[in-house]
Amino acid sequence: MVVVLVCWQLSTALGIVDVNFSSNPVRTFNAGVELFSTGAMWKPLGVTGYELLWGLGITFLAGIPIGLVLGRSRVLFDMTEPIVNVLYSVPYVMFLPIIIFWFGLENTSRVIVIVWAAILPLIINITAGVRNLNNDYSRVATVFCTPKLKFFYAIALPATLPYILAGVRLAVGRGLVGAIVAELFLASEGLGYFVQTQTANFNIDSAMAGIVLLAAIALLLNGAVRLIERRFVHWAGAQ
Repeated sequence: MVVVLVCWQLSTALGIVDVNFSSNPVRTFNAGVELFSTGAMWKPLGVTGYELLWGLGITFLAGIPIGLVLGRSRVLFDMTEPIVNVLYSVPYVMFLPIIIFWFGLENTSRVIVIVWAAILPLIINITAGVRNLNNDYSRVATVFCTPKLKFFYAIALPATLPYILAGVRLAVGRGLVGAIVAELFLASEGLGYFVQTQTANFNIDSAMAGIVLLAAIALLLNGAVRLIERRFVHWAGAQ
């Protein structure tokens, strides 16, 4: 990161690129300080954070159980695998007109885009984890007549935790991208809309400050997931 920032600053100082169209770290930092001090950045940040919180919350609450069930049931897996693959492969941006037609331009549409972007990699990872579950776990559960619900939360959930957290990392990244895409097309507020507006007005310093803030959010979220991985699945690397 230091090397990138130094090269960026030098390229503008030496005139290799036009600072009016690319900004530089110093101008971006000053613009960010000004935006936060005047309060201009707090509202877009709050809007994006609110949408991301709802979208990822729904993703985790729905995606983890769905992945566990699909991985355990061969019939449901065979029935839903083509649908999941199609939804994952086709860009969700193509469905924005339908989402707008059904749900309008309010927060609901943006949350749906975030969930769509984030939930599929989570389901795919968890399903793979359950299908690769150690057969000995299933045999022991069968011998002791373990109820199906208890099997999910007592055996499948802990055993597939590395897959779940890997899916969470993917979901967080894709969810943030979904939030920004939704704000570009479906919003008049939020960080995505803020960056788009500042760029359209040729206020590149403020636009770059917004982009750097988005990058910082992504790093913080991924860092949080990594801490959880080191805390709860440190045993996975030894197996």
